Amino acid sequence: MNSVEFKNISKVYGKQTLLKETSFAVEAGTFTVIFGAPGCGKSVILRLLTGLEKPTSGEVFLRGENATSLSAGDRNIGYIPQSFALYPHYKVRDNIGYPLKLIGAPKSEIDDVVARTAELLRITRLLDKYPNQLSGGEKQRVAIARGIAKKTDIFIFDDPLTGLDFKLREQLFDDLRSMQETLKATFIYTTSDPLEALMLAEKIHVLDDGKVIEAGNIETVYHQPQHLRTALLLGFPKINTFDGTLEKDSKSIICKTKLFSFPVDLNQSEKSDNDQVVVAVRPQYLKLNEKPSGKSIFINANITLAEDLGGEMVIHMDADGVYLLGVERHDSFSQQEGAVEIGVANQNLMVFDAKTSRRIGQGAN
Repeated sequence: MNSVEFKNISKVYGKQTLLKETSFAVEAGTFTVIFGAPGCGKSVILRLLTGLEKPTSGEVFLRGENATSLSAGDRNIGYIPQSFALYPHYKVRDNIGYPLKLIGAPKSEIDDVVARTAELLRITRLLDKYPNQLSGGEKQRVAIARGIAKKTDIFIFDDPLTGLDFKLREQLFDDLRSMQETLKATFIYTTSDPLEALMLAEKIHVLDDGKVIEAGNIETVYHQPQHLRTALLLGFPKINTFDGTLEKDSKSIICKTKLFSFPVDLNQSEKSDNDQVVVAVRPQYLKLNEKPSGKSIFINANITLAEDLGGEMVIHMDADGVYLLGVERHDSFSQQEGAVEIGVANQNLMVFDAKTSRRIGQGAN
């Protein structure tokens, strides 16, 4: 059974349509990320899920039941907002237990839930402190603890790690995944950060211009995106793209770009009469001064900048006026500038229709 399902949901504010007959389902017990650029409609989806707003058209289902007309209080969803929103005059233990106090839970039950939740988030030592005595990361843990203290099987996270430094966010990534597995609940998390999406998601829904354009397991959506917009949005560093043209000869279909040509296997389910395409390849698949296995293309380029990110290097390159990005392990690459030969296995070259942005094939191996 799906925990959450949107059926043909539209949301219109005045003359602005923020969601456009979008449909998607979130499987029960999964960590699902709703990912997209700022302004694409993520927050609208959360407001519709929680019942703070009603759709202009379409239906919202929770736990297999139509919940479109249910009030926010009747939906039984745990909500963790982007802002901390802690009560400054309450201690941490009282902030966490406040939602349970509102529904009249006995003190013994509140104390038990607060203790278990604090242990889960490793904030037991903070229970008798006030919010003004906490760091930003500690405040966020308290806000998350308050949200998951609620008795429910669906929790919604509204981009809650915005504003925290990356080290704190990394620690919370691990804690969130661990919590989801411990609670065996459905976590729905929104973000516009591709690194957060990649590190957190079990399942991902890519939202663009008011519609879910792609959904699935995070590994599949990342490595085999079916939409060019997904490939552009999801990933760091940004994916490399090349304008190309498909040409047919007697034996095969050849894709020609400014820098290279290669044979293409077209997907039978995505036939197109358009011969204008976009070729995309992730920076991780560019092999510098190394021959990839299998059939490959090669590009001569010059390194313009080697950016040190600690564990890896992001290599900025120029190939006859075309800007390229590569990624290399920090301990295996020392060249800072100069000429380099780039090898790319054909199978890692993705081909998208330039008009529809749908993926129509890949390099033939």
